[in-house]
Amino acid sequence: MSRRTRLVGTALLTALAVAYLVWKVDLGRTIDVLLDSEPAWVLLAILIMVGTAPLMALRWKWLLAAQGVHERLPWLTRSYLVSYTAGQVLPTSIGGDASRIVESSRRHPGRTADLTAIVLLERGLGGTATLLLGAVGFVLAVGHYDVSAYVWIEGVFVLGTLVLLFLFFARSARPLLARLQPLLRPLRVDRALRAFYEGVHHYRGHPRLLAGTFVYTTALQAVRVLAIWASAKAVGIDLGPRIYYVMGPLFFLVMLVPFTLNGIALREAFFVSFLGSVGVPADQAFAAGFLFFVVVVVMALPGAVILLYEGVRGGARSPRVEHG
Repeated sequence: MSRRTRLVGTALLTALAVAYLVWKVDLGRTIDVLLDSEPAWVLLAILIMVGTAPLMALRWKWLLAAQGVHERLPWLTRSYLVSYTAGQVLPTSIGGDASRIVESSRRHPGRTADLTAIVLLERGLGGTATLLLGAVGFVLAVGHYDVSAYVWIEGVFVLGTLVLLFLFFARSARPLLARLQPLLRPLRVDRALRAFYEGVHHYRGHPRLLAGTFVYTTALQAVRVLAIWASAKAVGIDLGPRIYYVMGPLFFLVMLVPFTLNGIALREAFFVSFLGSVGVPADQAFAAGFLFFVVVVVMALPGAVILLYEGVRGGARSPRVEHG
Protein backbone atom coordinates (compact mmCIF):
# COMPACT_ATOMS: atom_id res chain seq x y z
CA MET A 1 0.00 0.00 0.00
CA SER A 2 1.43 3.39 -1.01
CA ARG A 3 2.02 6.18 1.50
CA ARG A 4 -0.55 8.34 -0.26
CA THR A 5 -3.20 5.61 -0.02
CA ARG A 6 -2.50 5.17 3.69
CA LEU A 7 -2.77 8.90 4.31
CA VAL A 8 -6.05 9.14 2.41
CA GLY A 9 -7.46 6.10 4.24
CA THR A 10 -6.40 7.49 7.63
CA ALA A 11 -7.91 10.90 6.84
CA LEU A 12 -11.17 9.29 5.70
CA LEU A 13 -11.51 7.11 8.81
CA THR A 14 -10.69 10.06 11.06
CA ALA A 15 -13.33 12.18 9.29
CA LEU A 16 -15.94 9.43 9.70
CA ALA A 17 -15.16 9.09 13.41
CA VAL A 18 -15.35 12.86 13.90
CA ALA A 19 -18.66 13.00 11.99
CA TYR A 20 -20.07 10.25 14.21
CA LEU A 21 -19.03 12.18 17.33
CA VAL A 22 -20.50 15.44 16.04
CA TRP A 23 -23.76 13.61 15.40
CA LYS A 24 -23.90 11.96 18.83
CA VAL A 25 -22.28 14.44 21.23
CA ASP A 26 -23.33 17.81 22.63
CA LEU A 27 -20.00 19.56 23.18
CA GLY A 28 -21.37 22.00 25.75
CA ARG A 29 -22.73 19.22 27.93
CA THR A 30 -19.51 17.26 27.55
CA ILE A 31 -17.47 20.22 28.80
CA ASP A 32 -19.77 20.48 31.84
CA VAL A 33 -19.24 16.76 32.54
CA LEU A 34 -15.46 17.15 32.29
CA LEU A 35 -15.44 20.17 34.60
CA ASP A 36 -17.35 18.14 37.19
CA SER A 37 -15.05 15.10 36.92
CA GLU A 38 -13.43 13.63 40.04
CA PRO A 39 -9.61 14.14 40.02
CA ALA A 40 -9.04 11.19 42.38
CA TRP A 41 -10.41 8.72 39.82
CA VAL A 42 -8.29 10.26 37.07
CA LEU A 43 -5.23 9.96 39.29
CA LEU A 44 -6.03 6.29 39.92
CA ALA A 45 -6.22 5.65 36.16
CA ILE A 46 -2.84 7.37 35.67
CA LEU A 47 -1.21 5.38 38.47
CA ILE A 48 -2.51 2.11 37.02
CA MET A 49 -1.19 2.80 33.52
CA VAL A 50 2.17 4.29 34.50
CA GLY A 51 2.68 1.81 37.33
CA THR A 52 2.44 -1.17 35.01
CA ALA A 53 5.29 0.08 32.79
CA PRO A 54 8.09 -1.54 34.87
CA LEU A 55 6.07 -4.78 35.00
CA MET A 56 5.77 -4.82 31.21
CA ALA A 57 9.49 -4.08 30.95
CA LEU A 58 10.14 -7.15 33.13
CA ARG A 59 8.20 -9.29 30.64
CA TRP A 60 10.36 -7.89 27.83
CA LYS A 61 13.50 -8.73 29.86
CA TRP A 62 12.44 -12.38 30.16
CA LEU A 63 11.85 -12.73 26.42
CA LEU A 64 15.15 -11.03 25.59
CA ALA A 65 17.07 -13.35 27.91
CA ALA A 66 15.68 -16.40 26.08
CA GLN A 67 17.41 -15.10 22.94
CA GLY A 68 20.68 -14.45 24.76
CA VAL A 69 20.12 -10.70 24.96
CA HIS A 70 20.65 -9.43 28.50
CA GLU A 71 19.47 -5.98 29.54
CA ARG A 72 19.00 -4.14 32.81
CA LEU A 73 15.43 -3.58 33.98
CA PRO A 74 15.91 0.20 34.54
CA TRP A 75 16.94 0.70 30.92
CA LEU A 76 14.06 -1.45 29.65
CA THR A 77 11.62 0.57 31.78
CA ARG A 78 13.12 3.77 30.39
CA SER A 79 12.66 2.45 26.86
CA TYR A 80 9.02 1.58 27.61
CA LEU A 81 8.34 5.10 28.91
CA VAL A 82 9.99 6.63 25.84
CA SER A 83 7.87 4.37 23.61
CA TYR A 84 4.73 5.90 25.16
CA THR A 85 6.03 9.29 24.07
CA ALA A 86 6.72 8.00 20.55
CA GLY A 87 3.19 6.61 20.43
CA GLN A 88 1.81 10.16 20.69
CA VAL A 89 3.31 11.19 17.34
CA LEU A 90 3.39 7.85 15.52
CA PRO A 91 0.46 5.52 14.71
CA THR A 92 -0.93 4.03 17.96
CA SER A 93 1.00 1.21 19.67
CA ILE A 94 2.97 0.42 16.51
CA GLY A 95 4.90 3.67 16.86
CA GLY A 96 5.93 2.75 20.40
CA ASP A 97 7.01 -0.73 19.29
CA ALA A 98 9.12 0.76 16.50
CA SER A 99 10.80 3.05 19.04
CA ARG A 100 11.76 0.09 21.27
CA ILE A 101 13.07 -1.90 18.31
CA VAL A 102 15.25 0.97 17.08
CA GLU A 103 16.67 1.75 20.53
CA SER A 104 17.42 -1.86 21.44
CA SER A 105 18.95 -2.51 18.00
CA ARG A 106 21.43 0.30 18.57
CA ARG A 107 22.56 -1.39 21.78
CA HIS A 108 22.73 -4.83 20.16
CA PRO A 109 24.02 -4.46 16.56
CA GLY A 110 23.29 -7.36 14.25
CA ARG A 111 20.28 -8.54 16.27
CA THR A 112 17.59 -6.37 14.66
CA ALA A 113 15.55 -9.32 13.33
CA ASP A 114 15.61 -11.07 16.72
CA LEU A 115 14.75 -7.87 18.59
CA THR A 116 11.89 -7.13 16.19
CA ALA A 117 10.57 -10.66 16.65
CA ILE A 118 10.74 -10.31 20.44
CA VAL A 119 8.86 -6.99 20.53
CA LEU A 120 6.17 -8.26 18.17
CA LEU A 121 5.90 -11.56 20.07
CA GLU A 122 5.41 -9.51 23.21
CA ARG A 123 2.68 -7.56 21.42
CA GLY A 124 1.15 -10.83 20.24
CA LEU A 125 1.11 -12.22 23.78
CA GLY A 126 -0.62 -9.03 24.89
CA GLY A 127 -3.21 -9.36 22.15
CA THR A 128 -3.86 -13.02 22.91
CA ALA A 129 -4.20 -12.32 26.64
CA THR A 130 -6.58 -9.50 25.80
CA LEU A 131 -8.71 -11.87 23.73
CA LEU A 132 -8.88 -14.26 26.68
CA LEU A 133 -10.00 -11.42 28.94
CA GLY A 134 -12.60 -10.44 26.35
CA ALA A 135 -13.98 -13.98 26.30
CA VAL A 136 -14.17 -13.99 30.10
CA GLY A 137 -15.84 -10.59 29.95
CA PHE A 138 -18.53 -11.83 27.60
CA VAL A 139 -19.26 -14.74 29.92
CA LEU A 140 -19.57 -12.31 32.82
CA ALA A 141 -21.84 -10.03 30.79
CA VAL A 142 -24.35 -12.73 29.78
CA GLY A 143 -27.69 -11.88 31.32
CA HIS A 144 -26.50 -8.46 32.46
CA TYR A 145 -25.65 -6.44 29.32
CA ASP A 146 -26.64 -6.69 25.66
CA VAL A 147 -23.31 -6.38 23.82
CA SER A 148 -23.75 -9.24 21.37
CA ALA A 149 -22.90 -7.01 18.37
CA TYR A 150 -19.30 -6.77 19.59
CA VAL A 151 -18.86 -10.55 19.50
CA TRP A 152 -18.18 -10.27 15.76
CA ILE A 153 -15.34 -7.82 16.31
CA GLU A 154 -13.68 -10.13 18.81
CA GLY A 155 -14.27 -13.08 16.49
CA VAL A 156 -12.20 -11.42 13.76
CA PHE A 157 -9.32 -10.89 16.17
CA VAL A 158 -9.57 -14.47 17.44
CA LEU A 159 -9.41 -15.85 13.91
CA GLY A 160 -6.42 -13.67 13.02
CA THR A 161 -4.61 -14.71 16.21
CA LEU A 162 -5.16 -18.41 15.55
CA VAL A 163 -3.82 -18.05 12.00
CA LEU A 164 -0.68 -16.27 13.23
CA LEU A 165 -0.09 -18.83 15.97
CA PHE A 166 -0.30 -21.61 13.37
CA LEU A 167 2.09 -19.87 10.97
CA PHE A 168 4.75 -19.09 13.55
CA PHE A 169 4.67 -22.12 15.83
CA ALA A 170 3.36 -25.11 13.84
CA ARG A 171 6.04 -27.12 12.04
CA SER A 172 3.42 -28.17 9.49
CA ALA A 173 3.21 -24.53 8.37
CA ARG A 174 6.81 -24.51 7.17
CA PRO A 175 6.16 -26.10 3.75
CA LEU A 176 3.46 -23.50 3.10
CA LEU A 177 5.77 -20.65 4.05
CA ALA A 178 8.56 -22.14 1.93
CA ARG A 179 6.30 -21.90 -1.12
CA LEU A 180 5.79 -18.20 -0.46
CA GLN A 181 9.51 -17.45 -0.26
CA PRO A 182 10.10 -17.24 -4.07
CA LEU A 183 7.27 -14.69 -4.29
CA LEU A 184 9.00 -12.50 -1.72
CA ARG A 185 12.47 -12.71 -3.25
CA PRO A 186 11.85 -10.07 -5.97
CA LEU A 187 10.78 -7.66 -3.22
CA ARG A 188 14.11 -8.30 -1.43
CA VAL A 189 12.36 -8.93 1.89
CA ASP A 190 12.64 -12.72 1.98
CA ARG A 191 15.81 -12.80 4.12
CA ALA A 192 14.51 -10.22 6.60
CA LEU A 193 11.17 -12.01 6.96
CA ARG A 194 12.89 -15.38 7.34
CA ALA A 195 15.10 -14.00 10.12
CA PHE A 196 12.03 -12.52 11.79
CA TYR A 197 10.17 -15.82 11.50
CA GLU A 198 13.08 -17.74 13.01
CA GLY A 199 13.25 -15.24 15.85
CA VAL A 200 9.62 -15.89 16.80
CA HIS A 201 9.74 -19.63 16.07
CA HIS A 202 12.70 -19.89 18.45
CA TYR A 203 10.28 -19.62 21.37
CA ARG A 204 8.64 -22.88 20.37
CA GLY A 205 11.43 -24.46 22.36
CA HIS A 206 10.51 -22.46 25.47
CA PRO A 207 6.95 -23.59 26.28
CA ARG A 208 7.25 -22.88 30.01
CA LEU A 209 8.46 -19.35 29.34
CA LEU A 210 5.63 -18.71 26.88
CA ALA A 211 3.01 -20.14 29.24
CA GLY A 212 4.31 -18.21 32.24
CA THR A 213 4.60 -14.98 30.26
CA PHE A 214 1.07 -15.43 28.93
CA VAL A 215 -0.39 -15.83 32.44
CA TYR A 216 1.64 -12.83 33.63
CA THR A 217 0.45 -10.74 30.67
CA THR A 218 -3.18 -11.68 31.27
CA ALA A 219 -2.90 -10.46 34.87
CA LEU A 220 -1.32 -7.20 33.70
CA GLN A 221 -4.05 -6.61 31.14
CA ALA A 222 -6.70 -7.29 33.77
CA VAL A 223 -5.21 -4.54 35.94
CA ARG A 224 -4.92 -2.09 33.01
CA VAL A 225 -8.62 -2.53 32.19
CA LEU A 226 -9.36 -0.94 35.56
CA ALA A 227 -7.85 2.31 34.24
CA ILE A 228 -10.79 2.55 31.81
CA TRP A 229 -13.22 1.88 34.66
CA ALA A 230 -11.56 4.65 36.73
CA SER A 231 -11.77 7.11 33.80
CA ALA A 232 -15.48 6.38 33.46
CA LYS A 233 -16.07 6.69 37.22
CA ALA A 234 -14.39 10.12 37.10
CA VAL A 235 -17.22 11.47 34.92
CA GLY A 236 -19.99 9.85 36.93
CA ILE A 237 -20.63 6.67 34.93
CA ASP A 238 -21.91 4.37 37.66
CA LEU A 239 -21.14 0.95 36.20
CA GLY A 240 -19.21 -1.79 37.96
CA PRO A 241 -15.89 -3.16 36.64
CA ARG A 242 -17.67 -6.16 35.03
CA ILE A 243 -18.71 -4.33 31.83
CA TYR A 244 -15.19 -2.98 31.31
CA TYR A 245 -13.87 -6.52 31.05
CA VAL A 246 -16.03 -6.72 27.94
CA MET A 247 -15.21 -3.24 26.66
CA GLY A 248 -11.55 -2.96 27.68
CA PRO A 249 -10.13 -5.92 25.77
CA LEU A 250 -11.96 -4.91 22.59
CA PHE A 251 -10.80 -1.33 23.00
CA PHE A 252 -7.14 -2.36 23.45
CA LEU A 253 -7.35 -4.60 20.37
CA VAL A 254 -8.94 -1.91 18.20
CA MET A 255 -6.29 0.59 19.29
CA LEU A 256 -3.53 -1.79 18.18
CA VAL A 257 -4.53 -1.16 14.57
CA PRO A 258 -3.29 2.20 13.20
CA PHE A 259 -6.64 3.37 11.83
CA THR A 260 -5.95 7.00 12.81
CA LEU A 261 -2.96 8.95 14.13
CA ASN A 262 -2.68 8.15 17.84
CA GLY A 263 -6.28 6.88 17.76
CA ILE A 264 -7.67 10.43 17.43
CA ALA A 265 -11.51 10.37 17.34
CA LEU A 266 -11.54 6.57 17.01
CA ARG A 267 -10.94 6.17 20.73
CA GLU A 268 -13.78 8.52 21.70
CA ALA A 269 -16.09 7.04 19.04
CA PHE A 270 -15.53 3.58 20.50
CA PHE A 271 -16.38 4.82 24.00
CA VAL A 272 -19.57 6.48 22.72
CA SER A 273 -20.64 3.45 20.69
CA PHE A 274 -19.92 0.77 23.30
CA LEU A 275 -21.07 2.58 26.41
CA GLY A 276 -24.10 3.85 24.49
CA SER A 277 -25.11 0.22 23.93
CA VAL A 278 -25.48 -0.19 27.71
CA GLY A 279 -27.42 3.03 28.23
CA VAL A 280 -24.67 5.58 28.96
CA PRO A 281 -25.42 9.06 27.51
CA ALA A 282 -23.12 10.00 24.62
CA ASP A 283 -21.80 13.12 26.40
CA GLN A 284 -20.63 11.10 29.42
CA ALA A 285 -19.17 8.36 27.23
CA PHE A 286 -17.26 10.91 25.14
CA ALA A 287 -15.96 12.57 28.31
CA ALA A 288 -14.73 9.20 29.61
CA GLY A 289 -12.92 8.55 26.33
CA PHE A 290 -11.36 12.01 26.41
CA LEU A 291 -10.19 11.51 30.00
CA PHE A 292 -8.60 8.21 29.03
CA PHE A 293 -6.80 10.11 26.27
CA VAL A 294 -5.53 12.52 28.95
CA VAL A 295 -4.29 9.51 30.93
CA VAL A 296 -2.38 8.27 27.88
CA VAL A 297 -0.87 11.73 27.33
CA VAL A 298 0.26 11.86 30.98
CA MET A 299 1.85 8.43 30.47
CA ALA A 300 3.95 10.02 27.73
CA LEU A 301 5.31 12.79 29.98
CA PRO A 302 8.00 10.73 31.80
CA GLY A 303 9.38 9.59 28.44
CA ALA A 304 9.40 13.17 27.17
CA VAL A 305 11.32 14.27 30.28
CA ILE A 306 13.82 11.43 29.76
CA LEU A 307 14.39 12.41 26.12
CA LEU A 308 14.81 16.08 27.08
CA TYR A 309 17.28 15.21 29.83
CA GLU A 310 19.29 12.91 27.56
CA GLY A 311 19.24 15.54 24.82
CA VAL A 312 20.71 18.13 27.17
CA ARG A 313 23.38 15.64 28.26
CA GLY A 314 24.15 14.57 24.70
CA GLY A 315 22.05 11.40 24.54
CA ALA A 316 21.89 8.19 26.53
CA ARG A 317 25.41 6.93 27.29
CA SER A 318 24.63 3.47 28.56
CA PRO A 319 27.29 0.97 27.49
CA ARG A 320 26.33 -1.64 24.95
CA VAL A 321 25.32 -4.88 26.64
CA GLU A 322 27.13 -8.02 25.57
CA HIS A 323 25.13 -11.09 24.55
CA GLY A 324 25.16 -14.19 26.65
